[in-house]
Formats: sequence, C-alpha cells, structure tokens
Amino acid sequence: MTTLYIDADACPVKEEAERVATRLKIPMVLVCNGGLRPSRNPLVQLVIVDEGPDVADRWIAEQCGPGDVVVTSDLPLADRCLKAGAQVLQHNGESLSIANIGPRLATRDLMQDIRASDPFHRGGGSAFSKADRSRFLQTLDRVLTAAARRAQG
Repeated sequence: MTTLYIDADACPVKEEAERVATRLKIPMVLVCNGGLRPSRNPLVQLVIVDEGPDVADRWIAEQCGPGDVVVTSDLPLADRCLKAGAQVLQHNGESLSIANIGPRLATRDLMQDIRASDPFHRGGGSAFSKADRSRFLQTLDRVLTAAARRAQG
C-alpha cells in the first residue's frame, strides 16, 4: 500500500498534499518535531519525533520504501528515501531521482562551502510561488495516482 510521507517542519504544501491524498484515499503521515495540530482527517497521521538534528529525517527514511512517496526539500533525506525505493518530490513539484540526486547533493555542498567562506553573502533561495504550488499539486496528483495503481496490481 502506498503511503505519503511529509517532512512537515517548514513544509509549505501540507494542506495541498492532504487534499490530494484524501481524494485518492492514500494514507498520509506528517512527521515533525512538534508544533502542528493533528488533522481530523482519518487518513492523516501526525508523528511527533524527539527534538534533535535529523530525528524526523531518520524516522521517515526508516519507514518509507518501494511504492511510497516522500515530500521534502532536504536533499540528504531525499537521497536516503530514494535508496529505500520511495519516490521523492520537492515542495515546488520537482521530482528527485537516483539520476539527479548526486549532482544536487554536490551543488548543495559546494554552495554551503561558498556561503561559509563569504561572511557578507546575503543570498537565499527564491520565494515559494503560486506556480510552485500549482506544479507541486499536478506532480503529486500524477505520482500518487501512478503509485496507487501499481500498488493495486
């Protein structure tokens, strides 16, 4: 059975993901360190993990597997989930894969080094847009529908 896992801390598309998962009758698990209200939706489970670096990430990576879908912007978590056989989407609707995660991790590491060496660096990521939200909804719908079909045999 397909499950949708959401790396819920700072996730801007929780409501959208819940709508799609509910329409498709796919269980959804929100994983966070706290601060979220439980949903009244019987398909949505809230898992609150202990405080600490990467505790939620470890929990998601240990639970997900083939047929599951994970939503995260955390590239090391995405890498672990892909290796576990899950599909991974970012909040902007971009699909991550075994083919593209390596270069993405390398770029992330390079940018961390550049930012660390430049104390005046003020850059940041681009703002989350309506187009990103729309692309996420379309991609999640397509990916979950396909995963559910595969799970049904």
